[in-house]
Amino acid sequence: MFPERFSTLPEYAFPRLRALLDAHAPGGDVVHMTIGEPKHDFPPWITDIITEHAEAFKRYPVNEGLPELNGAFCDWVKRRYDVTLCPETNVMALNGTREGLYNAMMALCPETKAGGTPVVLIPNPFYQVYMVAALSVGAEPVFLPATRETGFLPDYGSLSPELLNRVSVAYICSPSNPQGAVAGRDYWHDLLPLAERHDFKVFADECYSEIYRDTPPVGVLEVAAEMGADPERVVAFHSLSKRSNLAGLRSGFVTAGPESTKRIRLLRSYAGTPLPLPLQHAAAAVWADEAHVEENRGLYREKYDVADRVMGKTPGYASPEAGFFLWLPVEDGEEAALRLWRDTGVRVLPGAYLSRDGDGENPGKGYIRAALVAPKEEVASGLTRLRDCLYG
Repeated sequence: MFPERFSTLPEYAFPRLRALLDAHAPGGDVVHMTIGEPKHDFPPWITDIITEHAEAFKRYPVNEGLPELNGAFCDWVKRRYDVTLCPETNVMALNGTREGLYNAMMALCPETKAGGTPVVLIPNPFYQVYMVAALSVGAEPVFLPATRETGFLPDYGSLSPELLNRVSVAYICSPSNPQGAVAGRDYWHDLLPLAERHDFKVFADECYSEIYRDTPPVGVLEVAAEMGADPERVVAFHSLSKRSNLAGLRSGFVTAGPESTKRIRLLRSYAGTPLPLPLQHAAAAVWADEAHVEENRGLYREKYDVADRVMGKTPGYASPEAGFFLWLPVEDGEEAALRLWRDTGVRVLPGAYLSRDGDGENPGKGYIRAALVAPKEEVASGLTRLRDCLYG
């Protein structure tokens, strides 16, 4: 029988979108702006590395990651954040960060907190795996609106001490999906001491950290190091999916304190799906290369400029700081997405499909999410049609 705690799960966003749109004919040439699947080219030499090591497909993968791969993670963190990690005790290779965001909860969330059910804090809107991970361990997910009023980041410090004492984990995504907001130093300087006072872990999803305009987003690892925070307080997640346009390679990593890493690795021994060895060799080379990342970032900067030019004068438009989504205000997201599809053929995602109701309101209801992953000309065409249809 399906566990009772999963009985209230909404249908996943994209089946819901198909149910909303697919019974209707598109009103023009189709432009897909729904899913955040990168479309830029990945480095061409990756396939040579995979071929070179193809014989290793016969062997079981190294569970926690090849030494070369874990070393590449640590070298990248040192270059990016000037933080020194130990490849044996601080990192583990992931088969995509979704695995890590889910399994870290399984490995690290206590069965009880403050004598009762532990609480997991989740920004709203959010990546759906956060909620399912919380429910899987029997925790209570608590959703905090990440709205324009809060800088599109959750204000965890506004919660009561009584609730905070029950918190075991707080998820935070920076740069945020879908709004593109960045948690700055002040934000981390508030959140990390809050976690220390109330004894909870911060799960920092930083998968969009390498898609930005000019200034690299500050990371939780560098702020934690500057503050001298307990290494066990922070669990951070990174990925090649967006950084290197390699969503299908499934290379990510998790970094945490030695005890947390040990527990995550132990769970992986029983329940994980390690990356095949030829892909680990390829991933190590990709994490070591920055030239293709800068080229990729340049393409997104061009599309930021397109979005600002096309959408800049529309009411409520906020140019994203980072990431590759636009979070566009409308009266009703479902109604707007359906109208846009039927009238123009542009396909976007209603914001409510990424959010949960709280206090009778869904903070995503009045938004649509549009992805900037297609080629620049296609993005320009899609946004122009969107603007003229919904804001003209």
